[in-house]
Amino acid sequence: MVLDFALMSLLLVLAHVLRSWSAFLQRIYLPSAMLAGFIGLAGSSQNLGLIPFQETSSGTLSLDAYPSFLVALLFGTLFMGAREGSGGHLIRRAGDTFFYNVASEIGQYAAVLLLGMLLLRTLFPDLDMGFVLLLPAGFAGGHGTATAIGQVLQEAGWEDALTIAYTFSTVGLLSGVVGGILIISVATKRGWTRLVKSPHEIPESIRKGFLPQGRRRPIGQETVSPIAIDPLAWHIALVLAAFGLAYLANDLIAFVLPESFALPLFAITMLAGALIQKTLDALGLGIFVDPRVMERIGSTASDYLVGFAIASIKITVVVEYALPLAVMCLFGLVYSVAFFWFVGRKIFRNFWLERSLFTYGWNTGVIAVGISLLRIVDPKFRSKTLEDFGIAYLGMSLVSIGVIVVVPQLIIRGYIAGTAVSLAIACCACLLLSKYLIGWFVQPPDQLREGEAEVVSADEGDSE
Repeated sequence: MVLDFALMSLLLVLAHVLRSWSAFLQRIYLPSAMLAGFIGLAGSSQNLGLIPFQETSSGTLSLDAYPSFLVALLFGTLFMGAREGSGGHLIRRAGDTFFYNVASEIGQYAAVLLLGMLLLRTLFPDLDMGFVLLLPAGFAGGHGTATAIGQVLQEAGWEDALTIAYTFSTVGLLSGVVGGILIISVATKRGWTRLVKSPHEIPESIRKGFLPQGRRRPIGQETVSPIAIDPLAWHIALVLAAFGLAYLANDLIAFVLPESFALPLFAITMLAGALIQKTLDALGLGIFVDPRVMERIGSTASDYLVGFAIASIKITVVVEYALPLAVMCLFGLVYSVAFFWFVGRKIFRNFWLERSLFTYGWNTGVIAVGISLLRIVDPKFRSKTLEDFGIAYLGMSLVSIGVIVVVPQLIIRGYIAGTAVSLAIACCACLLLSKYLIGWFVQPPDQLREGEAEVVSADEGDSE
């Protein structure tokens, strides 16, 4: 395992250096972890055989199992760290962001399940219905969610689930990057952007991925004395402790309860992390867990997760499912663009393009893609998109986790129609609540909305 992680680390370093040299990779904003995964896939034993990833006794690559453990570590960080916020604050400040993001995600699950029942069952009668569930897991959820749901489906008996999940999430990431650049090109020509008038050339340091002095920011704070324990070791120990507790609890649950009551390891790790944080809070020690450091640990796990997930894609399985994969990926892209255009420009009180574009990047890839796209059309983050997203994220994450844990179990048990209808109703309810609590906005897409003129004027003054 250590050797495999060392090899992937080498690929991450190589990929990041190559990205800093390649103008093409910079223009398409390809994440370094994704490039490392592609290099690993090409060089693994199933293709060129140049990279000596370890193999199990059965001849499969050991790295196939790593994403499942990495996603558990990622989920273990979600509720660790001292945080602030309230539900009332969320509605007043970021209600449109909350409702739009939740509706977009659960709507994608509802749409693909309905499509699966109405179309795919006719075109591909032998297709496992878990197949359609992996599209939103990969697009709206990214590699982490895809791994979590794919693992559940694999344990339920579908051996190809993880490869399909990794494929969907990889295509989704590419769709987010390439599709986002095309949207920006159209938006600037049509006058939909507020803070740039043409596709913005972001600073060279951001494009190449190496930040000079003056543009660097701390990744967290020292909350414990290095004399006693290294601050990073303290935070890593908390995450690994959550994973260890979850692993032991998982064995205990499997021993005591029937298999039908089993929870995925990532869900137990998330609960263990929340339990550790609450225990520290009760002891007056919760303030010594820095949420920024926890975010960085989770993001680190995510980079390795993406690299290993792509490198472990089985090409033969992708070829076998090529046609339904193409149909579903096209549908996912159409859904994401349609939601961006028909819903985003009506639901956001201001800066609809900037806010919708960020969510498009997030709901086809990862948050980092959304931020990269946002930086092009809002280089100084004047639209407050990221601030509102941060306020709304806790509520959004609770909904996402509920979907990840509950929906696959319902699909495995055959409750497809009821699940699809329930999710569709929940999606519509989010949109109606947003209309009732915040309002809908029907101005033309190029017309200024409330509060935009002041921000645009201040931005132009700063530029001068």
